[in-house]
Amino acid sequence: MANEAVNADIAKMTFEQALEQLEQIVDNLERGDVPLEESIRIYERGEALKKHCDTLLKSAEDKVEKIRLGRDGKPNGTEPLDAE
Repeated sequence: MANEAVNADIAKMTFEQALEQLEQIVDNLERGDVPLEESIRIYERGEALKKHCDTLLKSAEDKVEKIRLGRDGKPNGTEPLDAE
């Protein structure tokens, strides 16, 4: 698909880079002064950026562990962070 080729760079972005571009897209769309064809294109890119951010966040959440504290207040191990 043509959009996949255009958005191929997204997979290499850090969370911060993707979020920054997504914020710029939202700003552009909210202003409403973008031509229709451009609005569609940047909206689709925004969707791809959002998906990438969601994937990176999920990956980070999977890596986070919660430190268990014993009665004495000292760490005595870790356990997976409860996903809510």
